[in-house]
Amino acid sequence: MKISNRVVNGLIAGVAAWSGFAGKAHAAELPPNIVFILVDDMGWRDLQCFGSTFYETPNIDRLASEGMVFTNAYAAAPVCSPTRAILLTGQYPARIGLTNFLPMGPGAHPVKGRVIDAPYTPQLPLEKVNLARVLSAGGYQTWHVGKWHLGDAAYFPDKQGFDVNIAGAHLGQPGTGFFSPWGIPTLPDGKPGDYLTDEAVHLIRERDPKRPYFLNFWHYAVHTPIQAPPELVAKYEEKARKLGLDKIDSLESGEPMPVSNKKQPRVVRRTIQAHATYAAMVENLDTNIGRLLAAIDGNTLVVFTSDNGGLLTAAGSPTTNAPLLNGKGWLYEGGTRVPLIARWPGRVKPGTRSDVVVTSPDFYPTFLAAAGVTVPSEQPVDGVNLLPVLEGKTDFVRGPVFWHYPHYGNQGGTPGSAVRDGDWKLIEFFEDGRLELYNLPDDIGENTDLSKKDPRLTEKLHAELVAWRESVGGKIPQPNPDNKP
Repeated sequence: MKISNRVVNGLIAGVAAWSGFAGKAHAAELPPNIVFILVDDMGWRDLQCFGSTFYETPNIDRLASEGMVFTNAYAAAPVCSPTRAILLTGQYPARIGLTNFLPMGPGAHPVKGRVIDAPYTPQLPLEKVNLARVLSAGGYQTWHVGKWHLGDAAYFPDKQGFDVNIAGAHLGQPGTGFFSPWGIPTLPDGKPGDYLTDEAVHLIRERDPKRPYFLNFWHYAVHTPIQAPPELVAKYEEKARKLGLDKIDSLESGEPMPVSNKKQPRVVRRTIQAHATYAAMVENLDTNIGRLLAAIDGNTLVVFTSDNGGLLTAAGSPTTNAPLLNGKGWLYEGGTRVPLIARWPGRVKPGTRSDVVVTSPDFYPTFLAAAGVTVPSEQPVDGVNLLPVLEGKTDFVRGPVFWHYPHYGNQGGTPGSAVRDGDWKLIEFFEDGRLELYNLPDDIGENTDLSKKDPRLTEKLHAELVAWRESVGGKIPQPNPDNKP
């Protein structure tokens, strides 16, 4: 199998399930393959089909034209590891206890500001029922390719029900960058011109045709370090010059960081999409996803999304989510709203769009329903089956979605919880107990806090949020006795 050398671009995650297909003679009678493409740190506006005018993503745009685009899709956490655990288990991070990214180095936790952030589980527990185990038991071929970031070697994909693990390790990014040698313990270094996508393509081409497969392809890109082939970087440097974007100051300094950060004393926001290297990285990712899509045929559900919002409030941040507020590490829309595309020939009508509110835990029951598998009863499931939406039902209502991030983010976000119920979103901030209320259809940028104008609705949504948090055992940060106002 070829291993990628230049840029570890094109990691995809797949989820599929079905039982009772043993003995079926023809591939056409098999349940669907499911390929789940999870990109790391891709913002809601980082694709042309979601509004970018600087990045170029023709392959992903074509995927969108062939399937359904979701405009109100969310990651259930503003950072990566919790979202990844959710996608496999269908449970909110607060219920699992895995509410922050992994791993935290010695002395990095707990983070202390005005409050002391809450403790959390440092891996995806082995006892959790997850998609790989359910599908493997049903006869599926289960493959993980790409980023894992859910614990050390004892908790790697091959210990969690996957038949194959390629490049899945404890790392949140390639150990030495996107050019070989990568420093990934589960991925041998490659030679120039190889890509990790080759591994996923090989698995598809060499699969057992009598069994469906679940390809869990989780991309390391577009996470930092921001790196791309020089010829592509030059292309976007020239594009920025032609558009006059190189003349614009694209960074602005904002409020002080909430915890001591000598390297970055203030929050820094990127205001426009004009970072040439990041644009080249996005195009390289798109090219590799195009290669993967070309290898997929037949009855296959393909889902594409991101693990959290784009990075724009840290030193060197490469993108912006505007008009959404802020990004990765924040409970505002820029931190949690993500692109989502689903394609399933014969089941999902091409060129369609859904404004239904969906969130990460929904994938678990949706994929099982698509494959005809009963959701195991061993543990609670917080997600909702979205199959009716994929099939074009217009009367579907998701119900409220929740977030619980009792931590200080590296990007300036502070501990809090949030709920979206219909058009309304309420955020509770744990440092000072303040509540903010927004009507998202009217104010997608969360510019106007309506909590004082509508105290009754604020109280109702806050009660809903507190009741949910208590039901899942969400931990609350404690006051910091050493804090000096």
